[in-house]
Amino acid sequence: MKLAGSAVLGIDRDRVWSALQNPAVLVRTIPGCERLEETGPDTYRMTVTAGVASIKGVYQGEVALSEPEAPERFVLRARGQGAPGTVDATVEIRLSEVEGGTRIDYDAEAVIGGMIGGVGQRMLGVGREEDGGGVLLRRGEPPRRRGDSRSGLRPGLRPGLRSDPRARLLRARLRPCLR
Repeated sequence: MKLAGSAVLGIDRDRVWSALQNPAVLVRTIPGCERLEETGPDTYRMTVTAGVASIKGVYQGEVALSEPEAPERFVLRARGQGAPGTVDATVEIRLSEVEGGTRIDYDAEAVIGGMIGGVGQRMLGVGREEDGGGVLLRRGEPPRRRGDSRSGLRPGLRPGLRSDPRARLLRARLRPCLR
């Protein structure tokens, strides 16, 4: 399964970079992540609760940050396994300076195996569309609706900020960490 998205934050790139290297911030941006424990430099043990349809469970695994090019990009790799199956994900995160802040772009690819993978890619695709992409949505959060489809912007959003629910959620999660 592949996912991509972006968000614009009204915060300078160096501060966003520092925040995304902090496990207390990362735990807020990984879907369903309940805990990150440092096990070494840029390596963490994680506990994630996730699922598709009625198949839900707790996954134990690891997260590693690699290929850093401060403050422009890095790669986050996550692997986990639990009773419902396995998850192996790679996310490339890119930061670029834009007028008034930082644009975060991400491209993710996840391979899901076991019982949860058996639900089928079609089911996962439907869930992905319903929750606005899923990459930045934590369990228990309701699906989000897109804004005006003609402009791609919700009424009241200033130009340059996408109405994509993933972007809104990413901004909401990172802002408190950057104050």
